[in-house]
This record gives sequence, C-alpha cells and structure tokens, in this order.
Amino acid sequence: MTEPLWRPSAQRVGATRIEAFRRRVAADFPQVNDTIALHAWSVDELAEFWKRMWVDGGVIGEPGAVAFDPGVDGRPEARVRSARFFPDSSVSYAENVLAERAGANEEALIAISERGDRRIYTWQQLRAEVAALAAALSADGVKAGDRVAAYMPHVAETIIALLAANAIGAVFTSTSSDFGVAGVVDRFGQTQPTVLIAADGYRYGGKEFDCLDRIAHIAQQMPSLRRIVVVGVLSATPDVRAIANAVGWIDYAKPHAGAALSFQRLSGDQPVYILYSSGTTGKPKCITHRALGVLLMHLKEHQLHCDIRAGDRVMYFTTCGWMMWNWLVSVMASGATAVLFDGSPFHPAPSVLFDVAERERLTLLGLSAKFIDSAGKAGVRPLDTHDLSALRTVCSTGSPLSEAGYRWVYEAMKIDLHLASISGGTDLCASFVGGDPTRPVYAGEIQGPSLGMAVAVFDNAGQPVTEPGVKGELVCTQPFPSVPVGFWGDDAEQSKFRAAYFDRFPGVWAHGDYASWTEHGGMIIHGRSDATLNAAGVRIGTSEIYAQVEQVPPVVECIAVGQEWENDTRIVLFVKLAEGNELTDDLQSEIRRVLRVNASPRHVPARIAVVTDVPRTRSNKISELAVADVVNGREVRNTEALANPECLTQYRDRPELAD
Repeated sequence: MTEPLWRPSAQRVGATRIEAFRRRVAADFPQVNDTIALHAWSVDELAEFWKRMWVDGGVIGEPGAVAFDPGVDGRPEARVRSARFFPDSSVSYAENVLAERAGANEEALIAISERGDRRIYTWQQLRAEVAALAAALSADGVKAGDRVAAYMPHVAETIIALLAANAIGAVFTSTSSDFGVAGVVDRFGQTQPTVLIAADGYRYGGKEFDCLDRIAHIAQQMPSLRRIVVVGVLSATPDVRAIANAVGWIDYAKPHAGAALSFQRLSGDQPVYILYSSGTTGKPKCITHRALGVLLMHLKEHQLHCDIRAGDRVMYFTTCGWMMWNWLVSVMASGATAVLFDGSPFHPAPSVLFDVAERERLTLLGLSAKFIDSAGKAGVRPLDTHDLSALRTVCSTGSPLSEAGYRWVYEAMKIDLHLASISGGTDLCASFVGGDPTRPVYAGEIQGPSLGMAVAVFDNAGQPVTEPGVKGELVCTQPFPSVPVGFWGDDAEQSKFRAAYFDRFPGVWAHGDYASWTEHGGMIIHGRSDATLNAAGVRIGTSEIYAQVEQVPPVVECIAVGQEWENDTRIVLFVKLAEGNELTDDLQSEIRRVLRVNASPRHVPARIAVVTDVPRTRSNKISELAVADVVNGREVRNTEALANPECLTQYRDRPELAD
C-alpha cells in the first residue's frame, strides 16, 4: 500500500464539521461509524440526508412538507432528471448569503486587485450595497424571472450584482471581461437579459484592457437590453456616452442609497443563475441552476468536505466566467469571509497568491492544478518564505492534479494541510468527488465521492466498474439537488438537456469524464471523454475557435484538439488552407490575434499545424475525438464511423507537436 502524503491527527479529525455531523447521524443510524459509511448512508437515505443538511447547513426559508420527490412519472429512465428535492420549499439564495451570521462590522468581502488595492465590505456595508442596487433594478423595471447579465472581472461589484438580482427574484448570468464580443453575444444573446452590468475594462499582467468599445458593440447586437450599467475599474468615472442606454454604476445606485434590504422568496426550483457550457457542438448551452439546489450542494461541500465555518477566510483564484466563482460566493452563507483576487497569479511575481494568503490569514485557498504545476516549475516555496499558519485547506480543480503537484504542496507549501482535489463541473455547479478532512491524502488521488452523490464508473455497456485502475465513464446513478432545471431556450421535451447527460445511460447522469477508482476508495480523473478542450483548467469549446479561425483568410477549415502535455492539456489547432497558401509565421500570428481579441486568451492554441483534410463522420460532422486519439497516441475508437479515415495519417507523429 502506498504511504499517504498527509494523515490528519485524531484531534483534528474530532474537531471537523463532517465528524460532528457523522456523530449526530450515528446516534440514529449506528452503522455510520466513519465517513465512508456516512457516504453509503447518504446515498441510501437521500431524503433523510438532505433533510439533515437543510437543518445542519442553516438554510433560511420554508422547506415544505416533503424533502424528496422521486418524480411525477416515476419512470426509471427519468429518475435522476425528474426527481426534486424540497419541491414545496420557499427560499432566497441572497437571503442565505447575506444572513446575519456574523457581527455587522465584521468583514464579509475583501476585494484585492493586481495593483494591491484592497477594498473591505463589512456585512453591514455589503447588505447596504446590495439593497441599493436591488432597488435600482426594481425601479428600472426588472422583475422576478428577468435576466441580469454581468460582463465583469473578479471584483466586488460582480457579487453585489448577483445578490441584488437574486434579492428581487431575477436570474443572474455572467462571463468574464477577457471574452470578445462574439463570445459574449453567443452566451447572453441566448438568455436575453434586460440589464447588462459591465466593467469599463480590466487589468492583467500589469496591462490595462479597455472594454468600452466591446460593450458598445455588444449593446448593438442585443436588442433585449434596456439598460447597460458601466462599472468603473480603470476609471472612477468611465465615459459611457457612446453606449446606448448606458449609465455609470455610481449614478445608477446612488439615488437608492439607504434602501431597505428585502428578499423575494420563491420556489427552491426557481432559477438563481445561468452558467454556460464550453460550446463544443455549437453555441454554448445555457445551464440553468435552481436556487436551493446549488445552495444545498455548496453548504455541504463547504461545511463538511472543506470544513469551512463562520469567521473563516476563503479565496479561490477564479474568474466570474467559471463555476468556482459561484462556489466562492456561497462561502458567505456559512458565515465565512470571501476574499477576491483579480489579476494574474504570476504578476508581479509567482508568489502573489501566497502573499495574499499570508496577509489575509486565509484558512482555505483554492487553486487550479495548472497553477500548482507552474508554481512548482517556477521554484516557488512558500514553506520557506511565507507564514501560512492560518491555512488549513487547499483545494485544487480545473484539471487533474498530477502526483508531482500533490507532492509539491506538501514539500514546498505546507506540511500539515488538507489538500482537497475536487472534480465536478459547470453542469452541476458542484463536485461529484472531493476532499474529506478526516481521511488520508494520497498522491494523485481524489479522496472520494461527495456526500449524497451516488458516483460510479461505468463501462461502455453501462455496467459498474469497481476494480481499481480500470477506466470508465464517470456517472451519478441517483438524483442530487443541483441537477439543473434544464437548458435555457431548450424545447418543451428538454431534448438537448436529455441528450447532454442522460441518453448514454438512461436514467443515469453521464458526465463525460474518464475516471477510475483507487485501492484506497479514492478516484482518479483521466480527462474529458468528449470533445471539450480543457486547457490549463479552463473548458474551451471547439466551435468557439472555429467561428473565429475560419474567418481568417486563407483558412478553409480547421479542427482543434487537446494534446496531453506536461501533466496538463494544451490546445493544438490544425488548419486546412486554400490551395497555393502556406502556414507562414504571419498567418499563425493573425490566427492567434483573432482568437485573443474575439474569443479570449484561453482560446489561443499552443501549436498550429497545416493539413489537407479534416476527418468527418458519415453524417458530415467533424470528428475531434478521432484526431485527439491520434495526437495522443491512442487507438482511434471508431474509424468505421468516419467517411475519410485515411486522412488521419496526416495527424500522426507531427514534428510541430514534439516540443
């Protein structure tokens, strides 16, 4: 048996929230004698587990008489999709986040910029800011069910916008400021917001990026917008005269200063926000999340799996276009302080996040696996240079964390630390598998499934794979609260939603990850099993790349795949050019420029190579999976489905991909 990198002391185990929860459960169910048994109980007794989670998590609202409804039709093929938790509940997500769980003058939110600017919001100040913006939105005609969009960096105003919109029953949706116009319109154009809250720009890597022209173009392409509220990030008073129906943030909210804070409680199934898929096969899917579902899931993950409690200080390095931003906002529902950092994690030095962790006395720091890998390669050793004595937990997600990454955390960051590698997705805005502060941590392994999540690994025939090390599809066989309401704009039969998760194994959520169990009861995620690119921890849709690249002369067609590289994945782009053209350095530069400006810097490929043909299925669909298999040295799984499999030889052993 492999030796663990970390094993919690008996004293530490006894002090965790998950152990206290287990003891309360064991008083009624004696077989629950450890957290492994607790997980088994939680999926066998779904109604009882989530009823206890409502109480223990401190949910504010009316639960209703029923904790779990298996679904109106009861059909086995619809059991995960149609089940509902607390179907008669009445809650407000914002009310739970802003509940008076701490002193009015204690810190609720701390926003730190790349330049070192630090803004503090006490609970009283945060509530006042939310109340003023909520009143402004109401006065502007925004009502329950309307969409409020944010095109914003990771600043306090983005969180205020979410909470204000939800306080009046509106549905929030966001994406980050580094997206180009096309990327924003592809997302918000589908959900048709009435109000857009957008920053005049953002800072990254010591540079300033002006967004006012982009906002003007977005406004022209989205007729649903009645109001654009511009937040001053680069300037205290941004010039909004060139943007239709625009007003500055301060001018918009100031007339409503002093407004009373109230919350509109709606059904727990009421949408709280819309997140977006990567857009692999078309425009991004608009994943619509229910208010109570994400609240319950986040309270469980924060309080039990991450041991977060009132007074803790939590930071996750994220953008507001990633679900970990939504996850971070919810820590305030446990009485913890949310710490934001907006900027590059390597500017002005690769130690910047650890500088923040030391200065702010963080108790939980969330990082991407790619950052951990990069910090190790950069020779960063916080163990030698920083006081991280307050830090109890480090979370890692975005892509699988390598064994070397695990070891770096314990050898170079902190010896006594709970490293919680977690894996879930935008699709559920939560985790299927994650940390357990009462169990050992082994290199390269996620500790185990999350409570209430009936996680399994299926083979291609839909049968469970239990043998350690055997790869299969990551699935969830029982309902969970944050199964989305559906996709915004889907048809009445929810055909796109069903196809995305439930058609592969009827009645079971198929997530699209390759996974395997370990001999310790943990799990290893081996990457995506679909065509979604996952570069540096960020999900990228191939269609978003194609939409830009194929407009660059003389590109006729292109195909993008992920190449496994140095414990991560990098984007490789193959282009088919018009006859007589060559892939010059200038053409490569133009392709990268177009992607950076119109999509985002994350869409820019690491390598570009030329081909004369692109593989297609017999139904004329591009086959990224076939190319990805060739590039990564795997056997192509289904050449019979291809109309032109002979072209795959062009993608094999390319010298451009060797370094």
